[in-house]
Parts: sequence; structure tokens; C-alpha cells
Amino acid sequence: MDKILAGVAQFQSRVFPREQELFQEIAHEQHPRALFITCCDSRVLPNLITQTKPGELFICRDIGNIVPAYGTVYGGVSATVEYAVSVLRVKHVIICGHSDCGAIRALLNPEKIKDLPSVYGWLAHAEAARRTILENHPDLKGDELLWKLIEQNVISQLANLKTHPAVAARLAKGDLSVHGWTYEIEKGEIMVYNEGRREYVPVRPNSDVSLDMHHHLSDETLLSR
Repeated sequence: MDKILAGVAQFQSRVFPREQELFQEIAHEQHPRALFITCCDSRVLPNLITQTKPGELFICRDIGNIVPAYGTVYGGVSATVEYAVSVLRVKHVIICGHSDCGAIRALLNPEKIKDLPSVYGWLAHAEAARRTILENHPDLKGDELLWKLIEQNVISQLANLKTHPAVAARLAKGDLSVHGWTYEIEKGEIMVYNEGRREYVPVRPNSDVSLDMHHHLSDETLLSR
């Protein structure tokens, strides 16, 4: 706790004075460009990964970066999606999974969370991803299986996201884009799902990779809009 409190003191004495003008600008309103949905994992920091400042991302975190299909759960994630899309009018929604995800490990080994009923029930919203991988890639094992399921979970959650009326309406209108990312912690690498090619593509600075601009944008393109 001492380290956390020391961080607060450093923020107040060093960081805030440098950014005071920005904080004054956003003190009474926010206009984030994107809703960033990711895992609660302490190693995943959306603003650090995207190099964005306060006010630029509306962030939703939960175990496993899960978005329940509309109508199945009226809770924090659904409310966040609805508010971000309908009220804040974000232009982009990003679902970002990550390497070494404990939620996905638990999805592969449900017996290990039998005494965690809330976690067990929550992960049911990722069952489509689990079944897809286990039935279509029966030979995968270990870390290869884990990573494949991490990727598929992002794809499955994108499908769930599109069942939300606010999202569906704006996608039909053409003024909202949704994006599926994975983040490999040890490499600092972001992979972006290209729906047209049905594969993940690495995005790096000055990359000439051509992505489907309606659904999946690079960091640089995303943050410039």
C-alpha cells in the first residue's frame, strides 16, 4: 500500500502539474474516441498500450474481456456498451484479449473453478469460443491451444457485441467500427483481427498492412480519427 500511496503523491506533485491544462479541459465533459473492452488482468494497461491520454478511451474491464449477448445479462458490461455507443457516441469499439489469460485457462479447465460460482457462470458467455476451438482443432494442446482460444474468444465476443441494439443500429448506419485485438504481453505486440481474411494481422508503426477499414484499424489510424 505504501507504494500505491507514494504513486499518488508523485501524480499530484509531478504528473498533474504537467498535464493540468488537459485535466481542466476534461473536468466537466468527456469525448472519448473509443470504447476499449479488455480483461481485468493487472498486466494489461489500455492507455499504455495505445499511448492515449485521459479522456481519449472509455474503458470497460472484466474477467476474460467478455461481452454477454444482448438480453442475457443486464449488468455493467451491457450498460457500458450502451452508454458509450448511444450517449458518448464513440466511433470505435475495441475488444482486446491477451496472452496468459487466466480466464481462458479456466475455460479450458472448468473443474479448477468449481468453487468460484460467479466466475464459472460468467465464463459461460465464452462457451461458444471453447466449443469452436475444441471441436475444430482437436489436436491443439498446451500454449498453442490456449492462444488459439484467446483469439477465438475475441471473435466470439465481437459477435456478442453486435447483438446489442445500439451497436447494431450504428453499424448499419456506418458510423461505428468494431475491432478485435490480442495483446502478447512478453512481446508488446498487438494483433488485429481482419474479418475479411479471417486471420489476425500484426500492426506495427509505419506498417503497410492493409486492413479492413470498416471493422479493423491500426493503432495509428484509430487514434487519428
